[in-house]
Amino acid sequence: MSCHPYAVMAAQRLLPVLREADADGAVRRTTDLLAAGCRAVELTTSTPDWADALARTVPLADAHGRPALIGVGTVTTAAQARTALDAGAGFLISPYPAPEVREVAERREAVFIEGGFTPGEIAAAVRSAGAAKVFPAHAAGPRFIRSLKAVLPEALLVPTGGIRPGEVGEWLAAGAAAVGVGSGLPADPAELTALFAGLALPCCARCTGASARDPR
Repeated sequence: MSCHPYAVMAAQRLLPVLREADADGAVRRTTDLLAAGCRAVELTTSTPDWADALARTVPLADAHGRPALIGVGTVTTAAQARTALDAGAGFLISPYPAPEVREVAERREAVFIEGGFTPGEIAAAVRSAGAAKVFPAHAAGPRFIRSLKAVLPEALLVPTGGIRPGEVGEWLAAGAAAVGVGSGLPADPAELTALFAGLALPCCARCTGASARDPR
């Protein structure tokens, strides 16, 4: 059994959010990210033929030989949710409360990180699945995450929207478990590898190959 998507995201800490011009571009970008040490990638339904890109990237592995964790974001309808899960999506993410997506995810026992912006929306998402996407995060800032964590200390919060790679550390320090970044990721392979290596934490024992007694 592989690691839970939450564990993978929390270890990776930066979640790339890809909005590309076509499926081929999404596949190329995902391949580059996996080669740089990234394991979890969020494709989005705003990419034309995103389901094709998903089906082509799900079988891939990262630079360490671990199975890629490819999810789909901007999922707002039941049809999109079903299509994504049928194509092998490892998780679903919405930008705002999406009850019909939640219903599909619950029925299929799939991981769904529901979006929200107000404390009430975020708390509802956390009650449902233990996690929430905070969007658009730039409109509130890292201090908002710190305030949310004060009342939702166990929540896995993934702020996304308007965050540049160089700002990720500030959001993590405020309590984010992972940070969604949609633009500004380095194109240079060495810089991209260094970015992920500088943020990554150890994942779970199943992922690292360690024994269950290993404190890592």
